Amino acid sequence: MTRPSSRTFTERLADGVMIGAEGYVFELERRGYIKAGPFVPEVILDEPEALRQLHREFLRAGADVMVALTYYAHRQKLKDVGRDGQLEELNRAAVRIANEVAAEGGALVAGNICNTWSYDPANPVASGAVVREQYREQLTWAVDEGIDFVIAETNDFVGEALIGLEVCQELNLPAVVTFASVQPGKTYDDHDYIDACKRLADAGASVVGFNCSRGPETMQPMLEKLRAAVDIPIAAQPVPYRTDAATPAFESLTSAGGGRAFPIALEPFAHTRFEMAEWARRAADLGVQYVGICCGGAPHHVRAMAEALGRTTPASRYSPALDLHPVLGTPADTSAQGVMGDWSAAPV
Repeated sequence: MTRPSSRTFTERLADGVMIGAEGYVFELERRGYIKAGPFVPEVILDEPEALRQLHREFLRAGADVMVALTYYAHRQKLKDVGRDGQLEELNRAAVRIANEVAAEGGALVAGNICNTWSYDPANPVASGAVVREQYREQLTWAVDEGIDFVIAETNDFVGEALIGLEVCQELNLPAVVTFASVQPGKTYDDHDYIDACKRLADAGASVVGFNCSRGPETMQPMLEKLRAAVDIPIAAQPVPYRTDAATPAFESLTSAGGGRAFPIALEPFAHTRFEMAEWARRAADLGVQYVGICCGGAPHHVRAMAEALGRTTPASRYSPALDLHPVLGTPADTSAQGVMGDWSAAPV
């Protein structure tokens, strides 16, 4: 089919920093279209207009890529919710919707595969065959509908990531391969994260890096090491939450009362748009070529990040103009600023 963009993924990446916007599953759950727990994107079939609208909002905010919402749209996860009979229908529809919206702004379209929960490092041959088949069927449908490249993300195992990359290569698709750094130091199959990325780079990935799990502050040191370790483009898609050295991954964050914050009580840990904008500048200055956001990300984050990188987006027409606020825009009245803080000093 005709591609929305006349430029290939490799050509676009060579132009400069690309902005990726994800977090579809979390955002659609907040909007009432996906069930927390299984996090299967049934919205694709049940409420396609809701997905179409979120794609459009990310596009208007400055995203260079529409990612087909096929995260957790593999056979095992659909079986969990009793919809494995609609696997092909769901996957094809997700790519079609991404293509429709991408065409509105000349964006690229990414197919998407992710951690399957089917891979077992103790039995890599048998479990790997199951994973390979799930990836093959998803990506074969995606290629048929039309994609520019693949994001193979939230990998916990090097073995599973390599299978995903091999399937991409079978189908002649450029691959962005990213690891979720849930554990300190090493993947679930005991590989140092930097070495894991190097293995994927050596195996032919177009881009390697990290997504999900870590917020900007705990992902940044890993990015610095990775940038020095590989000579191909790198990607970073952190979650917009305040992780720290004591709790580097957001899956382990706990509320003030000691309860689990992940996945649906994370609001107290959320970064502002200004903080994500400042991180986007830092990432670009480091040499991260694919700068994005993951679970928890929303269009206002993406717009602020794009503007921090010097872009004016369609959504910039509605960027904040607090000087026009009836209280905050009145210099003589500082009471509101005392409560709200000095917005003029916030990063733009």
